[in-house]
Amino acid sequence: MSGLVLKLGPHERVLINGAVIENGDKRSKLAIMTPNANILRLRDAIHPEEANTPVRRVCYIAQLVLSGDTDPTDARHQLLRSIEQLSQVLTDPDSRRLLAEASRAVLAEQHYQVLKSLRGLLPREERLFAAGRA
Repeated sequence: MSGLVLKLGPHERVLINGAVIENGDKRSKLAIMTPNANILRLRDAIHPEEANTPVRRVCYIAQLVLSGDTDPTDARHQLLRSIEQLSQVLTDPDSRRLLAEASRAVLAEQHYQVLKSLRGLLPREERLFAAGRA
């Protein structure tokens, strides 16, 4: 198999190019052969009310592109500007690497990779907010 391989649990849902697909009773694998298909696991989706931190808001923008709810061209500037703002705060090497990956993915119009890179920042953001509360 080539391309993206999705491993789905029983009754797991995934959004592929705007269509919601639900798996059956057993675990299964789907091979996505179409390049640049827009794919979003619904269990990983950020709901609007959950987009309440800087990283989550940028993830949400990328997710809107994947779900077909916003035009990639319209989101491009907003994503790049938001990633630049995050890079002013998240200055450690790992965060910088993920932000650079996300920027490259935006420029290449690979929004699944944008979301994947940005989601890698969520644990760090949570730790920073937890340290600020302590």
